[in-house]
Amino acid sequence: HTRYWRDWSSDVCSSDLIVGTITGGLTLMLGAIGAISLLVGGIGIMNIMLVSVSERTSEIGLRKAIGARSSDVLRQFLVEALVLSSLGGVIGSVLGLSAVAGVAALTPLPAAIGASSVLITVSLSGSIGLIFGVLPARRAARLDPITALRSL
Repeated sequence: HTRYWRDWSSDVCSSDLIVGTITGGLTLMLGAIGAISLLVGGIGIMNIMLVSVSERTSEIGLRKAIGARSSDVLRQFLVEALVLSSLGGVIGSVLGLSAVAGVAALTPLPAAIGASSVLITVSLSGSIGLIFGVLPARRAARLDPITALRSL
């Protein structure tokens, strides 16, 4: 009869443990959602840059025909991807700061975002643009000038 006895007092959870478990789960879920959002944004930037390369084939061919090196074309498209994604990061940060200011003004909740968070956000968005801009930039840099000029 003693082997069926269970000490239930060890199964009682404190509220701190429950709150910590829920907070950890929510943090993990929000991190996963953020990572998926970054991936989708990066794919969007890559598609925009690929369309830009295909629409500007003649411009790339002309630049290469008059002496631009492949590294110059590569650098141009990487800078465009960096500017595009960083601008998106700045716009997102401004919208986020506005939302936080609205929450702080309309509710009793203390809401603030540090400058380091904004800097990290813009830097992360710029690096996502650079990473996903490599493929279109390499495609533009590898264009043959003669083939590109035939599209005129």
